[in-house]
Amino acid sequence: MQLFRRSTRVSAAFDDSNLVSAAGLVPAMALAAKTCLGELADQWLTLPGYLGANAGLMVSALVAGMIAGADSIDDMALLRHGGMKKLFAGAYAPSTLGSFLRAFTFGHVRQLDARWLVNVAAVAPIASGIDDYALVDIDDTIKEVHGYRKQGSGYGYSGVRGLNALIGILSTATAAPVIIGARLRKGSSGSPRGAGKFIGDILATVKRLRGKDATGPVLLRADSAFYGHSVVAAAHRAGAKVSITARMDPAVKRAIATIYEKDWTTIQYTDAVRDETTGAWISSAEVAETAFTAFVGRKRADHIHGRLVVRRIPELNAKAGEGQQTLFDTHRFHPSFTTSDLDTVTADKTHRQHAIIEQVNADLKDSALAHLPSGKFTANAAWLVLATIAFNLSRAIGTLAGADLGKARGGSIRRKLITVPARIATSGRKITLHLPAQWPWETSWSQLFEAACGPPRIAAI
Repeated sequence: MQLFRRSTRVSAAFDDSNLVSAAGLVPAMALAAKTCLGELADQWLTLPGYLGANAGLMVSALVAGMIAGADSIDDMALLRHGGMKKLFAGAYAPSTLGSFLRAFTFGHVRQLDARWLVNVAAVAPIASGIDDYALVDIDDTIKEVHGYRKQGSGYGYSGVRGLNALIGILSTATAAPVIIGARLRKGSSGSPRGAGKFIGDILATVKRLRGKDATGPVLLRADSAFYGHSVVAAAHRAGAKVSITARMDPAVKRAIATIYEKDWTTIQYTDAVRDETTGAWISSAEVAETAFTAFVGRKRADHIHGRLVVRRIPELNAKAGEGQQTLFDTHRFHPSFTTSDLDTVTADKTHRQHAIIEQVNADLKDSALAHLPSGKFTANAAWLVLATIAFNLSRAIGTLAGADLGKARGGSIRRKLITVPARIATSGRKITLHLPAQWPWETSWSQLFEAACGPPRIAAI
C-alpha cells in the first residue's frame, strides 16, 4: 500500500472535537453499566474521601482504558481526547487515577475482587455449559519488573526479578476461559503459597456461577508445584475433583513400578498417526493407571484416595545413529494424581489441556499486564484485579459479538471491536456515531451494540 499520488501534499491537524478513536467503548461500557460494575465498586470499596465517593467511576475508567489498550497509568490519557467527554462521564486525568490506585490497601483489593462476574454471566454466555462440566485451572506467573523501588519484587523460581501473580480460570466444553480469581504476591513467593485459601475462594465463585440444580462435576487442574495436601483438601471441601501433576517422589515411583506391561494403552500424542484399518493410534506414548493414596506421611484423616494416571514416553537414544543401540527400552514417566471418575485415556487427555491457562497468562501480559505501573505493592495488586475484570469484559464483548469472536484473544477483540474510529453527530438529544464504511467486522460490532446498548445512551466510564 502507498499514498494514492506521490506528488500529493499531505497535512495533519489535531483539531476535530467530534472524533473518537475507540467507539467500541460505547457498547463495552454500556455492558459494564448493565452488569453494575460501577455500582458494585461504590458499594464495596471503602476508600477515604473524594476517592471513595467516586470509586465506581474511577474503577470503570481504569477498566475502559485497559480494554482500549492502556497498559500503564499514563496511557489512561487516551480517555480524554476528541469527543470522549460527549459520550462518557468520568474521564479522569491519569494522575487522579494513579492516586486512586495508591490509596488501596490489601482489604480494598479483596473488596474489589470476584463480586461482578456473576452479573456478567447473566447477560453474556461466558460460562455456558458450566452446569454440565466445569474445568478450573490454577497457575502462577512471574511479571518481570525493573528497579529496586517496586515493593515486593524479588527473585523467585524463574530467576527473574518480578512479582508473582496467582491466577485461577474457569472454562467449559463450549466457553472460552474467564478469570475467576487473581492474587498478587511477592516475587520470591513459592507457587503453593496461599493456594489453599485461593482455591476455596475461586471454587465459591464457581458455585455462585452454577445453577442451584447443577449436578455436573467440577475438576480442578494444576501442575506439580501445587501438589500438596492443602490444595487437594481445599478442593475436596468445596466438592470438586482434582487432577494434579504428581512429583516423582519415592511413593509415586513405587506405585508406577506396580503397573503391568499389558496395562499400558497407546494414546494420541505428538506425531501420532491413526491406523485407517483398526482405528487405533500409532504412537510412542502410552498411558496406564493404578490406585494411589496421597499424603500417607500425614495423619490418617489427611490421607486422600484416588488414582495415579501415568503417561510414559520412550527415552531417545542420542547415539542410535552411531550404531550404539540400547539393550532395553527406558521411559520418561509423567504421573498425575486424580480423584475424578474419567477413564484412563480421557483423564490423561483432560489433564494435558491444563496448558490452556498459559494462553490466558500470555493474553494478560499482551494487554493491561504488560506493566505493573506503580511502585506500591497494593496499587499493583489492584491493577492486576482490574486487568482481570477488563479481560472478562472483553470475553463478554466477544461472545455478544458472535461465535467467531467468542474465543478470540483480547488483542483481536480490541482491534476489531474496540479501537474503531467514529465521528460524533448531535441532533437534539440524540447522538449518532458515524463509523467507517466497509468496516470488515461491521456485523459483529452492530450485534454487540444492539445487545449492550439497545437504543443509544450515555455510558458512564
